[in-house]
Amino acid sequence: MKERILIKFSKVAQLLLVCFIFSITSTRAQVIDKNTVDSLIKKDPDAAFVKIKKSLNWSLKQNDSISAAFCYQYFGELFYYQAAYIQAVKYYYKADHIFRKSNDLRNLAENLNKTGEAYYYSKQYGISLRKFQEALAIYKSLGDHKGIADSYGLVGQTFEKSTKYDEAMKFQQLALAEYETVKDQTGIAKIYENLGSIYEDKIQMDSALKYYSLSLALNKASKNDIAQIEIINNIGDVYRKTGRYKEALAITREAGRLAISMNDQYQLSSAYRDLSKNFDLMKKYDSAYHYSELGRNIFLKIFTEDNNKQMALLQTLFELQQKDDAISQFENEKKANRYIIAATVLIILLLVLLAASIISRQRLKIRNEQNLNEHNQALYEAQKNGMEADLELKSKELTTHTLHLIQKNQLLEQLKEKLNDVVKDDKRDQKKELKQIISLISFNNNQDKNWNDFRIIFERVHENFFERLKKHSSALTASELRLVALLKMNLGSADIATLLGISQDSLRISRYRLRKKLNLEEGENLSAFLQRL
Repeated sequence: MKERILIKFSKVAQLLLVCFIFSITSTRAQVIDKNTVDSLIKKDPDAAFVKIKKSLNWSLKQNDSISAAFCYQYFGELFYYQAAYIQAVKYYYKADHIFRKSNDLRNLAENLNKTGEAYYYSKQYGISLRKFQEALAIYKSLGDHKGIADSYGLVGQTFEKSTKYDEAMKFQQLALAEYETVKDQTGIAKIYENLGSIYEDKIQMDSALKYYSLSLALNKASKNDIAQIEIINNIGDVYRKTGRYKEALAITREAGRLAISMNDQYQLSSAYRDLSKNFDLMKKYDSAYHYSELGRNIFLKIFTEDNNKQMALLQTLFELQQKDDAISQFENEKKANRYIIAATVLIILLLVLLAASIISRQRLKIRNEQNLNEHNQALYEAQKNGMEADLELKSKELTTHTLHLIQKNQLLEQLKEKLNDVVKDDKRDQKKELKQIISLISFNNNQDKNWNDFRIIFERVHENFFERLKKHSSALTASELRLVALLKMNLGSADIATLLGISQDSLRISRYRLRKKLNLEEGENLSAFLQRL
């Protein structure tokens, strides 16, 4: 009896020591610096997620709602830079709720613009415009010229995407006036670029070139190299569209050299595509093909890296969820141990008060409790073993899916080598070689049996999605289910076509048939419908 009590008190002491150490560690946690988290979000999203999660937990424990709102906003930015706009919006709305409740208007306006940008890049221009306009109204009430200018520019960009060029021009001019008021050269340069883009859309190339040149001059003065690359590419587009091919080649090559010096693969790919278009118009088809292949190879590299980043982020989310579940279980065990301590003390008091007459009854009760504890411990061990087996199984599934992606990358590398051999050897029977490459692609597609693995991982993130989808149509084919899943992940048309191994035209036909099967009304957005589902 005494030994059993000593063991229980020893466990309690260990538990109290762990809680004490945890409390000291928690009080030392601090809210993360904005510059630090911004850098991590762009360079190391996994580390950023862990850091933001710790800061959020600390903020919630301290009842610091504003710090928690910033953490939600950081989560939104993390998913925004991963092009997961629906998840980004979810976290932006959490921050929005706190800022409104705290009447923090300045941060609310900034968050509204971020929310609008997420809707903008998911092509929901109506919602994004309302968010930008609400932010604009708040900035006007605060007299914040910088915020007013930012919002005017975003409103103008949205009108441009909706081909309302007069409205777009009006708001860009308003933004320009506000930036000039606060002498914000970076903002002025951005508006000049936006104005150039509008004039380019309206096929007023002289005006477009004028504003692009003004923007380029300001960015050179402020040494904003990243902005320069995109503007130089735009100027190259204007030269090409006006038939000034030699000038277009020179300026686009300059953009390519600048992109290489900064290791900006996106802009380098864009420069190569523009060079390919230019050489095609000059009827220099060998050079056009050469730069088209360079651009395509860079795009495939970027796509593979982005896909790996998204898979790593998904794995991090899964592991953190497992850790949260383990912590919750630990908290439940702490409560159970408190009950055991209370019961033990009560038993001791009863033994002292009731004395010898009820010793036998108390011993019986203690034996029953011991049996119950042993049973609970055995049950706990069985649950623990089950969790470990389940975790190992899910890890194997994730590894299988990742190996499949690696095999895909190896296939792409093999295709690249074969295509290079075909290009280099003019004497070879290229038609035969190309048929072999097409057969290799078809063979690989026929061997692709990992759709079930993908579907399992997909349904962990979007629970019961396919069950809800069947309520709208139960006649969807396997290929249509794949298309639906990729649309739900908010991938672009080019990426979906690449993953499904079909052309853009075939993808449009598939989307049209899918709309018909889902009985969508004319004008209703397919992607938006799937995101709501």
